[in-house]
Amino acid sequence: MSDETQNNAPVDDADRRGFLKIAAAGALGAAYAGMVGYPVYRYLASPIEKAAAEGAVKEVVLDHGLDTPKNSALMFQFGQKPAMLIHHEDGSWTALSAVCTHLGCTAGYDAAKKIIYCPCHGGQYDPHSGANLGGPPPKPLAEYKVRVDGGKVVVSRA
Repeated sequence: MSDETQNNAPVDDADRRGFLKIAAAGALGAAYAGMVGYPVYRYLASPIEKAAAEGAVKEVVLDHGLDTPKNSALMFQFGQKPAMLIHHEDGSWTALSAVCTHLGCTAGYDAAKKIIYCPCHGGQYDPHSGANLGGPPPKPLAEYKVRVDGGKVVVSRA
């Protein structure tokens, strides 16, 4: 018995090749879309993930924060962002974000001038309140709450 006598049309080799070409082109297209799409997805999703990670951190305990000399600052990480704990000459404490509000550079404490200074474009901030004093920064630094608890300094969201 031949294939034709059973009412089945013979399978043509050209049909098989055509199907394989279409399947291979589809697989390559899907792989290309994945290679292009995944980085785009990561780029768009990362701000959301960073914001969620940043919001998850409510406070930071600085075990050696009390060792910070007067008129100096201790740099630390609050979540994923740099921050500074300033020990003022009068014994008071201030914790501020160290991210400049102009372009996001990391600012530092200048003990000689008693200001917070951003080296990128000369931004200046008040070390007690984080208010912008000079330069291009459009707004003050974010301020954190500070409390001394059992020999440790605890910094939390304001």
